[in-house]
Amino acid sequence: MGDIRRRAAVVAGVTGLLAPLTIALGAGTAQAASCTASAGPYQKQVEKFLGRPVDGKQSSADCKAIQAFQNKHGITPNIGYAGPVTWGVMDLMNKQKAVGSNPNKDGKCPTNKGRIACVNLTLQLSWIQDGKKLVYGPVPVRSGRDGFETRTGLKKIYWRHIDHVSTIYNVPMPYSQFFDGGQAFHSVGISVWNPPGSHGCVNMTTAAAKKYWSLLRNGDDVFVYGRKPGT
Repeated sequence: MGDIRRRAAVVAGVTGLLAPLTIALGAGTAQAASCTASAGPYQKQVEKFLGRPVDGKQSSADCKAIQAFQNKHGITPNIGYAGPVTWGVMDLMNKQKAVGSNPNKDGKCPTNKGRIACVNLTLQLSWIQDGKKLVYGPVPVRSGRDGFETRTGLKKIYWRHIDHVSTIYNVPMPYSQFFDGGQAFHSVGISVWNPPGSHGCVNMTTAAAKKYWSLLRNGDDVFVYGRKPGT
């Protein structure tokens, strides 16, 4: 989300990414009233992701499992259909998990800046490194949606406000650390995989946002690169 235009550890970080990838099918909001009997175009991929029998056919159990995933991550419509949005979220989770503890394998985030927060928009991941040493992360993030893209390039944190509230969207932005105009790291109370994305900010879980708050300071570098899927 944009605002104010008007005015240790590696292991912990990796755990922060991997833990949300364990899908608790009973978690999330209340189940939708209806559940489709139709198989979606990504039925087999979704079945495999959820640990269901992979037959490409929609069963009642398949639908309920898909629907629970959709409810957990705020995917609509939440009727248990294995469509492109649901599979897109799952595919991104798979790619994030595959990164493991080496998020800067491609070397795109600068290693000559000392402490720096990196944001890979393509994989929707962020981490903090010091030179070539991984300090924290990687953790999944939620960047700007189409039309509100998180801007790329080298930036610096210039203002921090732990209890910030957006005057544009009238929503809380806890642990805000602003690095480009109204764009900031901050925590959100929804899934970081919730489509289509933020209004430009880099959304994080509360645990990750708190850790970033403790590790970063005004003047620290931030490097944003890549392109969020769908933008």
